[in-house]
Amino acid sequence: MAFPALRTVALAVRGPIARTDLPGLCERICASLETSGADIVLCDVTGVHPDAVTVDALARLQLAARRHGCQVRLCHASAELLELVAFMGLTDVCPAEAWTDEFAGRPASNQ
Repeated sequence: MAFPALRTVALAVRGPIARTDLPGLCERICASLETSGADIVLCDVTGVHPDAVTVDALARLQLAARRHGCQVRLCHASAELLELVAFMGLTDVCPAEAWTDEFAGRPASNQ
């Protein structure tokens, strides 16, 4: 029995992220999800500063995605960011995924 392919969209979040950026960031991902119908958002967080505001932003993005029946997976997360996510007890909320060549060529939107 074959399973349907998951629709994936890639986006890039760049920092530094200020608390005032959070509403706009969530609005942009929601708009993208409404038009794409994606099941998975691969969120490239290369070079994003690992701090509480960044983790807050990523958790909010996950919440917004789940409201659209989608899941965010972090790509290119630094060890420090992953450690902070784990320290805050959000590893299951903000899962990381290895970036593969399959997704590397897809267009990404910037914050």
